[in-house]
Amino acid sequence: MRWWDIDPVLELERGLFPDDAWSRGMFWSELAHARGAEANRRYLVAEEDGRIIGYAGLAAAGDVGDVQTIAVARSHQGTGLGGRLLTELLRAATAFECAEVMLECRVDNIAAQKLYERFGFVPIGFRRGYYQPGNVDALVMRLTTASDSGPAADSPPVQGTEING
Repeated sequence: MRWWDIDPVLELERGLFPDDAWSRGMFWSELAHARGAEANRRYLVAEEDGRIIGYAGLAAAGDVGDVQTIAVARSHQGTGLGGRLLTELLRAATAFECAEVMLECRVDNIAAQKLYERFGFVPIGFRRGYYQPGNVDALVMRLTTASDSGPAADSPPVQGTEING
């Protein structure tokens, strides 16, 4: 993801997460930490025919990675794109030498929870009222081992989709 991707990403973000969408400033702040020798973030977009149809981001701190966001356009949900984006984030976590990867997922987002479980994430707790203003709880999940031989490596490609970091 680059600065020129922020406006189309925001459009997708607001459509998918109208109650708790990230702001332009939040994306700028994350991207500021994604380049250079001290980079500890990895953000990427998926495009089809020049249009952004998904994006994802990971932050690393010490030996812990944290999936900050994964979003897929409704028209492409169920195509495997979320898995491809997660695969790229797990590769970034490996590059950042993370021993574990954490994430929060809305308790009512069963499809996302199933995706994460297929990749080996396990539930470890809850964050009450994490998603505001809707006061929706988050399920906290953790992956303690990520390798190139796991489910992420077996993700099928999505035809016509390019992932750019």
